[in-house]
Parts: sequence; structure tokens; C-alpha cells
Amino acid sequence: MRVRQTVFAPSVAVSFPSDAMPPDATTEGAQLVLVFGSVARFDQPGFADGLAAAFPGAVLAGCSTAGEIVGDGVLDESCTVTAIRFTRATIAVAEADIGSADESQPAGEALGRALAALPDLSGVLLFARGVAVNGSALIDGLVSCLPAGIPVSGGLAGDGGAFTRTLVLGPSGVSEGRAVAVGLRGAGLRFGLGSVGGWEPFGPARKVTRSVGNRLLELDGEPALNVYKRYLGDYARDLPASGLLFPFELLNGNHDSVGLIRTILGIDEAAGGLILAGTVEEGFYLRLMHASTDGLVDGAEQAGAIAAADHGAAGHPADGGAEPQSLALLVSCVGRKLVMGDRVEEEVQAVADRLGPGVVLTGFYSYGEIGPMRDLVDCRLHNQTMTVALLTER
Repeated sequence: MRVRQTVFAPSVAVSFPSDAMPPDATTEGAQLVLVFGSVARFDQPGFADGLAAAFPGAVLAGCSTAGEIVGDGVLDESCTVTAIRFTRATIAVAEADIGSADESQPAGEALGRALAALPDLSGVLLFARGVAVNGSALIDGLVSCLPAGIPVSGGLAGDGGAFTRTLVLGPSGVSEGRAVAVGLRGAGLRFGLGSVGGWEPFGPARKVTRSVGNRLLELDGEPALNVYKRYLGDYARDLPASGLLFPFELLNGNHDSVGLIRTILGIDEAAGGLILAGTVEEGFYLRLMHASTDGLVDGAEQAGAIAAADHGAAGHPADGGAEPQSLALLVSCVGRKLVMGDRVEEEVQAVADRLGPGVVLTGFYSYGEIGPMRDLVDCRLHNQTMTVALLTER
């Protein structure tokens, strides 16, 4: 496995062929190219065609972001292109349209059916639109059609925190309403997955007494928006943007955490409801959360440690020590980025330190992270987490 990464800085136009991406024998014949960048980059005329010409025969996959992760740092308004050439593994890809949030689960099922029949399926990378989507329903649909135990990682696209228009890149080009699933095939592929938040709960647990999909309508019999505004106080004036700073922790009937956090993506003043990034079911409980930068950095470090332990070994250089053999996909939440501000790079550095040398880092800040639950098998939509997928070919 060979990995080569090119970064187009905010001031550098993305063009192909490009002096920033000269021919390189190490990734000639790359099978997979992961691309993350701002909406403006993805909107550039000829963007997908140029990538296809630069990497003939490769599967293109990626999305717009709320910030790009590369190396041990974070960029905005840039574009990262990571080309991967496997030694023995092969790649398959499926696409599905998502016209509205109600179409999320059927889209996931379509992706799952397309990949489930593939022999030697070892893992799936999933990228999908970040607005007008029910991310948890999308993942549930996908996982329901896949063989048990297949690791899934990825995230929902961003648009710099505007929550209006996100874009996804796949074999069909760039689209506002699509999900792309990359199937990684090969017995020699090895995954390590970790997903940790670092947020702290506050206030009482409140029962979900009315919800429809990802629309939270009542807490303890009261309009959810009223309850939320009361707790936010002055921050309520800045809704829905301020909702990224105060997500919900999902609890079971015993008020024990189930390991999921839900972010507020929008509000419905008429219905008195909150629009969340994923599904919440009636009968569960929610509790507000807040965070400090140190807590979030500690959570990111734990995610990197879990991924490395699940993988079984840290990354190591390729034959001869010249090129990395391991790739880490980091997907973190835009809410974490807002909380950490100028210190946001610290969480990426914490993951990089845990994974060690010989690992190429790529990824993005998202509107929903896709990764394992605590059992490292069961995949769910997360919010406000750092999710790490470490991939090596043996």
C-alpha cells in the first residue's frame, strides 16, 4: 500500500494537470483517491473531470467540509487529495441519491445491497450530504444489508458551518444530494477504529416524549425548543448556530449513557421542535453537554489510542522506509472546532502522536461522524466526536 498526499492551500487554485501534483511512480495506478475541500473548491468548473484525468481508473470519493485535516494540522478553504495504491486489495464503489431526509434509509439500503455481495469485503468508507439528511437512518440502512462485523467509517459533508449546501464527490461527479460508499476488498486489509467525544454532561435528564425521525418535538411533555432555549439563556439568541456548543447526550431508561451524542442542526419555531443530526426515539432520555478544549483534546487522544489498539499495531514505513503504508481517516465535528477555536490543531496533533510515524493523516470537520460504538463493531452516527479509522494493507 502506497499513499501520496497533495494539499492545495487556500491561496492556490486547484487545476489539473498541476505543478503541485507531478507524476509519481509510487501512486501511479492509484485505485482510490480521497478528496476533501471547501464548497468553493468542489464548485470549481471541471473539478471532478480534472481529478479523473489526473488519476485515470481510480475511484474518486470525498466531500465538502467545515475544515480540512491534513498531517497534524487543520486548514480552511483548502483542498486535500490523497491517492492510495494497494498491493493486493481492490476497490468497489456504490452511489445513491438522497433527495430529502426521508430518503436516507432507502439510500443506505441501496448502498448496502450493492456492496454486500462482493467477496472479501473488509470495510466501507461512507460519505454523504450533510444537510437534508438523517444520518443515523442512512447508516442503519447500510449496515442492515452488510455482512455482520464489517467496519464502516466516514462522515457527513460540511459547508464551513453554514448548514445550507454540502457537496459529495463520487464516480458520477459532484452532487448536492448523494451518498457514496467505498467498499474495500482484500484479506490483507487491516482496520483500527476509535470514536470518543470528551464532552461533559450538565443538567437533569429529560425524557423524549415526542419525536419523529430526527425531529425532537417534546421533552417531558413540553416543546423541546422551549426547554432548550431556557437552558441556553443568552446563547439562545444565536440559534441554531449556538446549538453546536450544547449537544445532547443520549441516555437509556436507567439514565445510563448509550455512547451517542446528538447535535442540533436546526430549529422549527412553528412546531417548537429541534432538528437533530440523527434519530432520537421516544422513551429515551437526553441530557445537555458542554466541553472545554482540554477535554476535547483528551477525547481525541483516546480515539487515536483505541484505533491503534484495535488495529493491533501503530503505522510503520513501507519497504525501504520511503513511503507510508498506513492511512488514518480523521473525521471530527464542526462543533468541536468552534469550541477549540485557535487550539483546534491540538486534537489532530494528539491523534497523530498516538498513531506514531509512518501514518498519513487525512480527513475533515463534518456534520456527523460515522464510526463504531464502544464494542468497536456496531456502527452508528456520532456527533461531537473525533472518529479515527486506521487502515493498513499487510
